[in-house]
Amino acid sequence: MGTMTVLERINDPSDMRALNKDELLQLCREIREYTVEMVQRTGGHISSSLGTVELTVALHRVFDSPRDKLVWDTGHQAYVHKMLTGRRTRFDTLRQLGGISGFLVRTESEHDQFGPATRGRRSRPRTAWRSRAT
Repeated sequence: MGTMTVLERINDPSDMRALNKDELLQLCREIREYTVEMVQRTGGHISSSLGTVELTVALHRVFDSPRDKLVWDTGHQAYVHKMLTGRRTRFDTLRQLGGISGFLVRTESEHDQFGPATRGRRSRPRTAWRSRAT
């Protein structure tokens, strides 16, 4: 049996706290490779995810998710967050029927603080007030 990669050793964000600088750099390289490989198989938004690798690793290393709430601008930026919060082994099901979502989903993980807010939703709340023409 071969040696586990750094990424394979991460099942929870707290696992990163024991990594040294070289291991963190290796983790980021492995995340990039894994992201490209998985998104080529399943489809998805690759540039947003690749652009947040170091940021996501740093946030999860410093903060204590889910106690500390991490908020993402869009779910496309959160693929790395999903990998580091216990969903890496299911990443081959990304955006597939019965698989993990391409967006953050609160029912998918305690680390997802918010779900999608813009898809299929009205941009303004409904009101009971109506203008009357006189």
